[in-house]
Order: sequence, then C-alpha cells, then structure tokens
Amino acid sequence: MSLEIKLLGPYRIFMMFTQISLLGFGSILPSTYRILVEKKKVVSGAEFRELFAFGQILPGPPLCNVAVIIGYRCAGIAGSIAALSGMFALPFVVVILLGLAYQRFGDLAPVRQAIAGMSAVAAGLVASTALKMASDLPRHGKNMIFAGLMFAAVAIMRWPLVTVLLVLTPMALLAFRKEVKK
Repeated sequence: MSLEIKLLGPYRIFMMFTQISLLGFGSILPSTYRILVEKKKVVSGAEFRELFAFGQILPGPPLCNVAVIIGYRCAGIAGSIAALSGMFALPFVVVILLGLAYQRFGDLAPVRQAIAGMSAVAAGLVASTALKMASDLPRHGKNMIFAGLMFAAVAIMRWPLVTVLLVLTPMALLAFRKEVKK
C-alpha cells in the first residue's frame, strides 16, 4: 500500500461516493477509479487494484467493499457508513425515478436507441478503465499467459466465471509462489 489514506470526514466521504455512484453509467468502476485515483488521489493506482481485488473475494459488490474499506480508513465506522450510504442513497432515488420513466416510455424507439447507445459507451468505459488499471502491471510471460487463459475461457469459450476462477486460481498460485514469498 503505497500512499497514505487521506483523512476525510464522513460528510466529505459521503459526498465523494455519492458523486462516484451518480457518474457511473453501466458500471461505476470507471468513475470510482477516476475520482479516487486520478482526481482526489485518495489511493494510488496500485492500491486501488489491491483493494478492488480484495473486494472481489469478499461477499457483496466489489466496489461497495472498496468504499467501506476506504471509508473506514479515512474516518472509522462513521466513514464506512458514509461511504456505503453515498453509494446507495441518491442513486436509489434516481433509479426508482428512471424505472418509473422507463415503465412509461420504454417501448418508444428513441428510448430503446438511447439505451443501446449508452450500453456501448458503458462497455467502452469499463474496457478503458481495465486498460488503465493494467498499464503499470509487470509484463511477465506468466502474467500474460494467465490473462490470455482467463480471456479465452470467459470471453471466447463462454465458460462460467466461477469455474474458470476455481481452475485458474490454484494454477496461478502455484505458478507465482516464488514471487509471493518475497
């Protein structure tokens, strides 16, 4: 963990995570990375990757887990509550209102076309953020092999992610055991 966590009060944590969640269309990963790493510099890119990876193995949505961890580091339990509340409070209201609007107008062609366009943009944002997060990872042969295997299994062969993780994780742990011991 390279950067010290900035000390923020619960109100600022709530507002920061509210902003993150309101900017996330399709996925909040791009807005979370941009705000926490690039704009506010609350954590480094490497630390964000570590927290996101840790959030993946905990129960619940990974980015909510990241929010709780960062909130706790910044302001204790109150910070965790503020971060999680920021992720849900205002977006909850917005989603309810959008759901009501979609129920009324969802069959209109312009609405369907707009949603299709937003889907493409969301996919592009997620892909761009994944490339940013991977940009400073070491480019060793083993890393590339496991990334390629994961991509091929999930994206090309359409195998279930859980199955692929259950197979590749032990293999990766064995392959990287010397690096982990350092």
